[in-house]
Amino acid sequence: MATVNNTSYKIQADVDTEAVRLQYNIEEGAFVTTSAGVWTVYNGEWVKLYPQSGAGTGMGWARYDDSTYTSSNKLALALDTEVVLPNDAGTVYRSNTGIDYYDSSTQKVLADNENDTYLMTVVFKYSAPNANQTYLEMHFQGGNGTPYDRIRDTITFPKGNDTEHDHHAVFQYYADSSFAVNGSQWKITANGGTADVWDIIFFIQKVQNYG
Repeated sequence: MATVNNTSYKIQADVDTEAVRLQYNIEEGAFVTTSAGVWTVYNGEWVKLYPQSGAGTGMGWARYDDSTYTSSNKLALALDTEVVLPNDAGTVYRSNTGIDYYDSSTQKVLADNENDTYLMTVVFKYSAPNANQTYLEMHFQGGNGTPYDRIRDTITFPKGNDTEHDHHAVFQYYADSSFAVNGSQWKITANGGTADVWDIIFFIQKVQNYG
């Protein structure tokens, strides 16, 4: 019987841009190499095969510092009036170029993909002229699907009237389909009395990339 030898073949495709990849038709089993990594189509969606972490995957962190509301221009919270907790992203720090988890024009927290998981830290200073009766309530905006308004915080004033306090809170959440498309906002309300808020910082880290 004749000997049968296996033969290997080398196929090398061009490296495309991400913009070009997103223009391709979704074809099950397709493989594409871009500047961001190696992709395939699985179950009708692009899935990144390599690399799975670090720059180019959407994993990372971003910090957004508000420059509008400062100690000389505090955000005045009226009694029992819910408002969006603002952040103009006057200063932004990123782990990687292109990382963005917040849009200052819409004041919405963003998510890259459905089922991605995030940690978000919210920091600000606050005070109230009537500390004994006043407290703040802060929550993520609810929407279709997951009730994000369950991600909330009640903030009290442990010291006296018009005394500056520092607030620091960490929240964990995942993105459902509505969040991935529409984003979400932080809402804040002063109850029992008026209050002031300033020096607002958002720090957002993606801790799991579902895709």
